[in-house]
Amino acid sequence: MTDTPRASHVFDIDQQTFETEVLQASMDTPILVDFWAAWCEPCKTLGPILEKLAVEFNGAFRLGKVDVDAQQELAAMFGIKSIPTVMLVSQGQVVDGFAGALPERQLREFLGRHVQALESGEDEVTDADAPVETPEAAINRIQQAIAAEPARAELKLDLALALMRAGQADAASAELDALPANLATDARAKRLRSELELARAAAAAPAADALQQRIDADPEDWEARDLLGLRLLQEGDAEAGLEQFLAILQKARDWNDGQAKKRLLAAFATLDDAELVGRFRRRMASMLF
Repeated sequence: MTDTPRASHVFDIDQQTFETEVLQASMDTPILVDFWAAWCEPCKTLGPILEKLAVEFNGAFRLGKVDVDAQQELAAMFGIKSIPTVMLVSQGQVVDGFAGALPERQLREFLGRHVQALESGEDEVTDADAPVETPEAAINRIQQAIAAEPARAELKLDLALALMRAGQADAASAELDALPANLATDARAKRLRSELELARAAAAAPAADALQQRIDADPEDWEARDLLGLRLLQEGDAEAGLEQFLAILQKARDWNDGQAKKRLLAAFATLDDAELVGRFRRRMASMLF
């Protein structure tokens, strides 16, 4: 059978294929993930429009479909509370998203912020040789854009992200708190909140060697493990940090109101290593389900 555009650009996702078909594949092509169910009336409206756009954009992104009834664990891992929910995954991370059935015009605007339709046979143009913009230059550019178009609220989210990249956590937090409700739940805003949450918690953590001494003396010192995980994350040893949270989850899942799970989910939202995140997501899921 000859592949149709539907077969080329739209596919179903399950727990087993998520890492390869979404996380790893998104390193090359953005993946739009549609969480839906057969009984959901808004899903019946949204789904065909998304499929139409996937064909129209001609491979600039691919559309992955997650049936939340059949893939309950996968939906739970992403905290899906209502459907339809759509997430855009790029470079192994959720970079944007929305809930509800948006009209086609708004869907085009959403996609236009991240992907550009390719002409048939057109090669993708990379910006690998483009000069890298410094965080300070990005802040200046976005502030100028806000001054020119103050009504564009999404620019304020861009500014919050740029401030965080520049190490200005308090300023980023202030911009984030001032966002309108529709942007406060944006996937990028959620990631930034996770980064701020982890950074603030780690700020009060003792040095890693002092925490390790506490754990050596008492392997069930869950507070020390939690703080060590935070410290290791901030110091760039993400895998070792995640291991500490998993150790708590395995032995004391309910400690401090399930904090280990919250730490893991927050860390997943901030890490760019798709393979690492996928591996630890599976391990977390095996402990929870």
